[in-house]
Formats: sequence, structure tokens, C-alpha cells
Amino acid sequence: MKIDLTDTTASKINKALVRGRRAIGTPAVGMVLTMVIVTDEENAYDSIKAAEEASREHPSRTLVVIKRVARTPRDRTNSRLDAEVRVGSDAGTGETVVLRTYGEVSDHADSVVLPLLLPDAPVVVWWPVDAPANPVKDPLGALAQRRITDMYAVEEPLVALDARAASYAPGDTDLAWTRLTPWRSMLAAALDQARTKVISATVESEAQNPSAELLARWLEARLRVRTERVVTAGPVVTAVRLGTENGEIVIDRPEGPLATLSLPGQPSRTLALKVRSTSQLIAEELRRLDADEMYAVALRGEAPKETPRV
Repeated sequence: MKIDLTDTTASKINKALVRGRRAIGTPAVGMVLTMVIVTDEENAYDSIKAAEEASREHPSRTLVVIKRVARTPRDRTNSRLDAEVRVGSDAGTGETVVLRTYGEVSDHADSVVLPLLLPDAPVVVWWPVDAPANPVKDPLGALAQRRITDMYAVEEPLVALDARAASYAPGDTDLAWTRLTPWRSMLAAALDQARTKVISATVESEAQNPSAELLARWLEARLRVRTERVVTAGPVVTAVRLGTENGEIVIDRPEGPLATLSLPGQPSRTLALKVRSTSQLIAEELRRLDADEMYAVALRGEAPKETPRV
């Protein structure tokens, strides 16, 4: 069910949500968080679709903030809020409100979002594109326990990575880091099997890949070895090589969803290591809303005082 509201207010939107739930016979129960997506028109469809798919695992109220660009001085003074309320099958397992802000309302989007947050529920803000330089100090970011950015969406991801390191606050995370979870899990499992000291490391990837740089910094911090970066044709991260006293540990994924794991003295084996969808990445991030300490370690390339193995 969809309800369109033109030149509206947060109060009218809340009433439309109640009206929509009554119409489809669904009470407002079972939603575990509020997801705020800050995006533009071009990326709104894909972002909403990813959030709706993730809501199958994490039922939530999704608020999509689309700030319309003022093209003339008249547009700037024409402040308005339009909304599209979606409930039932049109909103996954939760409910979705698409907010389009015009004029001065765009400068105060937090005042529009605040009355629409679920009471006593965590808030997650996701910027699919055009994330602020300092997410925690952004008016919308300040409302959230978790702030999700994506360095793959910027022109100079390694510059953005250094900026994220400088402005990091507990609760920040990035999908470039989330994409590494399978790699990190396999490397940890390989080291548990090898039981040997790592003396060198190499990360191979396409140029300017933020995930590869985060992985290299994480390995340097956790293993206390210098990690070499090698540029390949890609796509994304293609291989990790850990030199040990007994031989080389290699996870190699030149292309496709399969990788090859090689351990010293053992036969090679094939592992599933596919590139995951955005909805799967968002679903993973919503499983934990506390500070991601390992992301902070990878950003800064600094190990905490007590440094266990990978």
C-alpha cells in the first residue's frame, strides 16, 4: 500500500503510517530499528531495494531522505516536504517513508526525521553516496548509534579512507570493510590450521581499492608485519599471501565466486568466496550495533595494547 503526501509535515506522515497499518491489518510491532538512508534520486531505488531485502532479517522502519537540489533562488525559498508512505508488501517486512525535501527544509532534515523515529529503538544512518566528511557530526548522523558509509562510491577512495581514519568515532563503519568479512574469516581459519609464525604479507587487488587497503592495514596491525600492496587487474581483492617459516599461505581468487586456499604441506582446496550484494552487506552491519573496534584498527593501522593473533 502506498500513500502520497504533498507539502506535508511529520505529524501527517505519522498519521498516514497509522492509517496504512490499519488498512492492511498490521500493527506496528516487531520492528527492531529505524534505518535512515540519505541519498539522491539516482541512487534511491537501489538503496531502498537493498534496505527492503535486509529488512527480511531485520524488520525496520526505513526513512529515505532525498534532498532535492535548488536550481534557482526561487527554488531555494520554496521550502516543502513531500512524502511517500509504503506499508505492507510495498515495504518489505517493515515500513518505508520516502522523504523529499525542498529549499530550507533540506538544511534541517534532522528535524523532519526525528519525530518519525521508532521510540526506544536503535537508529542506523546509511549514506550510499555523498557521505559527510565527519559522519558523527552530521545532524542526521548524530541521531544514530551506527553510521554506514561506502568508500566505493567516491572518486578517490584512498583519500576518503584517510579522512575516515581522521574523523572516526565509535559507531562508524564502511561497506568497504564489511566486504572483507569472508576474507578475514578464511585467513583466521587458515592461521589456526597452519599454527606458524607469519613473517611477511601481500595483498593483491585492483588499483585504488579501499577494501584491499583496509585489509593490508589490518594485517599489519594484527600480525605486526609489513604488508606489501600489489596491483592486479582485479576485480576487487584477488589474493592474499602470508609468508611463514614453513611456507606460504595463499588465498587466491582471480575471478568468479570461488577461491583456492593453499597451506604449507597440505593439498589445495576450493572455497566459496563470492562478491556479496549490498543488501547482504547491510544485513550483516545490522547484526551488531556496537562499536566495531577492528574497523578502527584497520583504519588507523594500529594494534590495540593487547594484540591477539588474527
